[in-house]
Amino acid sequence: MAAKESIGKASAAARAAQSNQYVKRLVEDEELRANLIAAYLAARSAYGRISNGKPATKALFEDRKLQRELVEALGALRDAGVAFKEPPKRRPRRGGFARALLLALVASVLALALSESLRSKVLDMLFGAEEEFDYSSTTMPAQEAPSSVGAPAS
Repeated sequence: MAAKESIGKASAAARAAQSNQYVKRLVEDEELRANLIAAYLAARSAYGRISNGKPATKALFEDRKLQRELVEALGALRDAGVAFKEPPKRRPRRGGFARALLLALVASVLALALSESLRSKVLDMLFGAEEEFDYSSTTMPAQEAPSSVGAPAS
């Protein structure tokens, strides 16, 4: 029974985490995660320096590295807090006009390649319409001359 209850509690916690806006933000925003990781690392390093055996007050007032690490941790936490309050940054669309131009170029090339009538219209516009004419000869066709080789004489 205890296993079923713990599974139920875990699934309820997972559903609550999925609907939590802060968890969603943490999953989606890479900059926010980077700020939280930087704050954690600086705080862990500061804790290591403060727990080295000296009295905490002496370490806080005299240890410059500890002070610098605490300032870094606070700055990263402040940045994370601001990032939580701001809406997530949208990436700017890349190449909007260039992409549309490329798409139009590809579509026109495909249309020219696949449509015979469009191809002839474009060629007529570029080089002028073809003139269709019938050729009629002004000379008389040559008559067959009788062959004298191997033919009986009449």
